[in-house]
Amino acid sequence: MIEIYLLTLAGIVLGQILPGPNLLAVAGAALGQGRKAAMFVALGVATAIFAWVALAAFGLGALLAVFPALLTAMKLIGGAYLCFLALKAFRSAARGDAAAFGATHAIWSARQAWRHGLLVNITNPKSALMWGAVATFLFGSGLSPLQVLGFAPLGFMSALTVYSIYAMLFSSSTARGSYGRFARHVQALFGLAFGAIGGKLVADGCSEIFKR
Repeated sequence: MIEIYLLTLAGIVLGQILPGPNLLAVAGAALGQGRKAAMFVALGVATAIFAWVALAAFGLGALLAVFPALLTAMKLIGGAYLCFLALKAFRSAARGDAAAFGATHAIWSARQAWRHGLLVNITNPKSALMWGAVATFLFGSGLSPLQVLGFAPLGFMSALTVYSIYAMLFSSSTARGSYGRFARHVQALFGLAFGAIGGKLVADGCSEIFKR
């Protein structure tokens, strides 16, 4: 189980480092309002990730208990989606795409900043797809719903750590240049990690079909 957690965590951390709605929300708060607001946005994003894992653990777990064969379909669908994300990452790395970060100048209280981070993540349909695929990988590796839920604190802490670091970085004037220098390499690593996870899911799903 520890090995499965570590492999999943490696892919998730790389995904959190890459540009996306979560990072843009944190960076915008840092650039426009400063470090404190950005830290609370990061906390909101991390809270949403905990909720996604919990929902996947019990929602998907309940479905699989009633329809065990559903796991095969989920492996194929979830694996294909992770492979799609990996392909996008490789293409972005090859092109050297750079994210456009804009400042958010609204004045937020700590609660408002936390809520903004929560809503950015929880209302993003791509988050639902990704965490559903990740949960499928965990279930497909033989983990129980409680063991899948055990990944929630890891997802929460990794998000809080990564986005808190970004909150500090983007509150400085040199942040964007520093990010651009290593983002391309992270894109490639993310592609490798999620490509491996997605490829394993698809291979397992095909193998189960051929066994029937």
